[in-house]
Amino acid sequence: MTSSPVLLAVALSLVSALCYATAAVVQERTAAGTVNLRGALARGSWWGAVLLNAAGALLHVVALRYGPLSLVQPLGVLTLVVAVPLGALVARRRTSGTQWRGMALTLFGLTSLLTVTASGSGPDRTLSTTGVLLVALAAAAVIAVLVRLASGRSAAGGLAFAAASGIASGVGSTLAQKLAVGVGMSWSAVVLAVLTVGFAAGGLLLAQKAYGSGLGGPLALLTLVNPVAASAIGVTLLGEGFQYGATGALLALAGGVTAARGVVLLSRPQTQTQTQTQTQTQTQPGPQLERPVSLDVRVPHLRPTRILTGTSRAA
Repeated sequence: MTSSPVLLAVALSLVSALCYATAAVVQERTAAGTVNLRGALARGSWWGAVLLNAAGALLHVVALRYGPLSLVQPLGVLTLVVAVPLGALVARRRTSGTQWRGMALTLFGLTSLLTVTASGSGPDRTLSTTGVLLVALAAAAVIAVLVRLASGRSAAGGLAFAAASGIASGVGSTLAQKLAVGVGMSWSAVVLAVLTVGFAAGGLLLAQKAYGSGLGGPLALLTLVNPVAASAIGVTLLGEGFQYGATGALLALAGGVTAARGVVLLSRPQTQTQTQTQTQTQTQPGPQLERPVSLDVRVPHLRPTRILTGTSRAA
């Protein structure tokens, strides 16, 4: 963690997370104001989110050039840490104490992960061409199953789209690392570039579908699945490990659990408790002073009447 390339990778990842968080807030608000994906594509705000995602992706790719996958990818969790208070600020809501605790736990867990993550000056290995094709096929199959299970704007459907988006983004980052490190000009490089763009674009569109059911839950799941997918590839296929042996692995596990707990807290709806309290106050008003029963009975107006007393007409 003392080498300048790794510090540069961390700094780039932080700015990338800021771009992704801003884009997520814009996408969620766009999804809330549109009926379907076609409607979102017709709005300028969505294309602004695309530009922010592109900037975040570019910074992320550059970060992968200087840092290992198991280091750079978990920093994407900071997207949620930034997006929650940013979304509250845009919507003029107050960030709850639960979410502040979630941010603290997430940052603490990430700090633990960073202290034991591989500290080399950069990625030592990348996927082979065969490994790229196998990972792409496996990821595409899982994404297809998740999309098939998703339905409409329901909460379960949003989480399924979010998981699919996280896998697509994680695999896209893995493939982008191979491009960033450098590949020769060949047909395999072209295939790699096409797959990278395809998974990145797929992750963006799937995230837009996920945000149709809200921001907190889908963004939390997406943020967790993304680094898990990429780090699993880095550890199992690229031989990336942790410092300090078994102790480092335990610290990494503890940090991951702590960060996951923080993400769960951050994913809770921001104004759920306040909304319930307001609803109860409106539907169950407190005791009020009893109004006296009005005895005001409208009586017909009596007009004076001439009473004839037997007078006769003059002859």
